[in-house]
Amino acid sequence: MSFAHLSPAVCWVFGAVVVALFVATVVVALLGRLRPERDPRELRLRVRTWWVIVALFGLAMLLDRGGAVVFFACVSALALREYLTLIPPRVADWQILFWAYACVPLQYLWVYLEWYGMFIIFIPVYSFLFLPTRLVLMGKTAGFVQSTSDVHWGLMTTVFSISHAAYLLVLVPAEGARWEPQWPAGTNAASAGAALLLLLILCTESNDIFQYLWGKSLGRIRVAPHVSPNKTLAGLLGGVATTTALAAVIGPWLTFMSANHAALGGLIIGLSGFAGGLSISAVKRDLGVKDSGTALPGHGGILDRVDSLTYTAPLFFHYVWFCYG
Repeated sequence: MSFAHLSPAVCWVFGAVVVALFVATVVVALLGRLRPERDPRELRLRVRTWWVIVALFGLAMLLDRGGAVVFFACVSALALREYLTLIPPRVADWQILFWAYACVPLQYLWVYLEWYGMFIIFIPVYSFLFLPTRLVLMGKTAGFVQSTSDVHWGLMTTVFSISHAAYLLVLVPAEGARWEPQWPAGTNAASAGAALLLLLILCTESNDIFQYLWGKSLGRIRVAPHVSPNKTLAGLLGGVATTTALAAVIGPWLTFMSANHAALGGLIIGLSGFAGGLSISAVKRDLGVKDSGTALPGHGGILDRVDSLTYTAPLFFHYVWFCYG
C-alpha cells in the first residue's frame, strides 16, 4: 500500500488534518489541566473519535478506489441501520427490509463499475417502485403510505445521497467539458477523484465547525429555534463565508477546479450543509431523541456525523458534473 496513486496536494492536506488533530489533542489536554472545573470530557471524546474517523478514511483512500467505495458503503449501511432503529418498522415491514439493505451493496456496485445511468436511477426509480410492490404482493395495506415513505426516505438520505461522495472518486473531466479543467502539478486522472472527495469532506466538516464557532461567538438570532436552537444566523453566515473562502483557496491547489468554481462549490457546501443538519435535527426532534446513536462517542451516531453530507454530497457532485462532466 502507498500513496502513489494520490496527488502530492492530497497527501499534504491529509498531513495538515493530522497536525490539526494533534494540536486539538494537546489543547484539550491543557484545558483539562488549567481549568479542571470545566470538564473537557466531551471535547476529549470528540477529538478521540475524530482520530478514528480520519484514520479509517485515510486507510480507505490508501487502499485505492475499491477500498474507499467499500468504506462509504459501510457508512451508508450503518447510517441506514441507525435510521431504521429510530423509526422501527411494523412487524410486516421487516419482510421488505432485506431488500432495503440489499440496495446498499448494489448502489455502491454501480459506483465501482462507473455505471452512472444505473447509479442515478437505481434508488429513486427502481427501488421506489419495487419496495411498495413487494409490500402489496404480501397483502399488507395497513399503514402502507407510512411504511413505504419511511423506508424510501431512509434509502434516499443514507444511501443514495451519501453514495454521491463515493462517485466523486471516478468523476474526472470529460472530453469537451463545459469548462477547461486546470490540473494542479502532480495531479492525474487517478488522483483527481480523490482530490474532489477530499475537498467535499474537508469543506463539509469544516463548515460544521465554522458554523459552531461563529454561532458561539456572535450568535444571537436563532434561525430555526424549534428545530435546532443552537443554529444561529451568525453561525450560518459566518460558516458559509468561511467555507467559501476555504474552498476558493485550496480548491484550485487541490483539484482541477478554477478558483471561481471552487468558491461557488464552497458556497453550495456551506448552505446545503446547514440545511442537511437541520433536516436530520428535525427527524430526531420529531422522534424525541437527542442523538441518532452512540457509535461515535462525543458525536452521537453515524447519522449525526453525516447529516450535513446527506445534502452536500449530491449537490456538490452535480455541480461538478455540470461544470466538468
